[in-house]
Amino acid sequence: MADQHSPKTPAWPPKSAPRLFVTQELGEGAQVTIEGAQAHYLGRVMRVSVGDAVILCDDVTGEWATRVESAGKREVVLVAEQMLRPREQVPDFWLCPALLKKDRFDTVLEKASELGAAKVQPVIMRRCVADKLNPERARTILVEAAEQCARTALPELAAPVKLDALLRDWPAERTLFFADEMGGPPAAEAFQKHQGPAALLIGPEGGFDEAERAAVLALPQTRPISLGPRILRGETAAIAASALFMGLAGDWT
Repeated sequence: MADQHSPKTPAWPPKSAPRLFVTQELGEGAQVTIEGAQAHYLGRVMRVSVGDAVILCDDVTGEWATRVESAGKREVVLVAEQMLRPREQVPDFWLCPALLKKDRFDTVLEKASELGAAKVQPVIMRRCVADKLNPERARTILVEAAEQCARTALPELAAPVKLDALLRDWPAERTLFFADEMGGPPAAEAFQKHQGPAALLIGPEGGFDEAERAAVLALPQTRPISLGPRILRGETAAIAASALFMGLAGDWT
C-alpha cells in the first residue's frame, strides 16, 4: 500500500512558469534561443535557471512546455519538450477602431487581444486626434496581453488606413457592424443573428462626420447597430461591443 504521506510529484510545467510568444515555429526537441528584452525578463526578472520550465507559444502550432538548457546574461536557451495545447480557434472577428490618444488606444489594443479578436485594423477618420501608430509598441502591447491571459494566438495588427480606403477595399463576404451614434438595431440583437466573418467599426472621440457616416452606410456589407442610450468613449465602445460580440456570436457561447 502506498504511503499516503509521501510527497506528490509536482505538476510540470508549474502554473507559475513564465509565458512568452516567440517567432520561431516550435516542435518537439526544437531549440529556441531567447535574446534581448525577453532574455532580460527570463534571466533578471524571473531568475530562471537550468532545468526550469518556460511556456512558449509560436502563434502557429500552439503552446509548448520548454526546459531551460542554459541561462546567461544575454541569452537563454530553451528546448521544447511537450505540446500543451494546439493554437486556439479564433472567431473571424476584426476590430476596426478609430485611432485614439496613445494611452486610450493602448487600452483598446490590450483588451482586443484579451477578448480574442482575430485582427485589429486601426482607422484614421477626420475627427481623430491621432493619425499615427508605433507598430512595434502596438505589437508589444498585443503580445503582452496575450501572454497575461494565456492565449495561444495573437491578433493580426494591420497598418492604420483612412476610412475611405478601408471601405473601398472591404471584402465582399465580411459584415461590417457600424456603431452608429444615430442609432440602429440593438447590438445584441444583431450579433445574436449573425453568422460568418464580421468586423466592428468604432468612431473617434468626436464621432463620425456626416460624409463619413453616409459613406459607411453606402457600403452594402454595413449593418448599423446601437450600443445603447449613452454616448460611450471610443475605447469603451470598442471594448464593450467586442465583449458583447464574443458572448453572442464568438467563442464564449
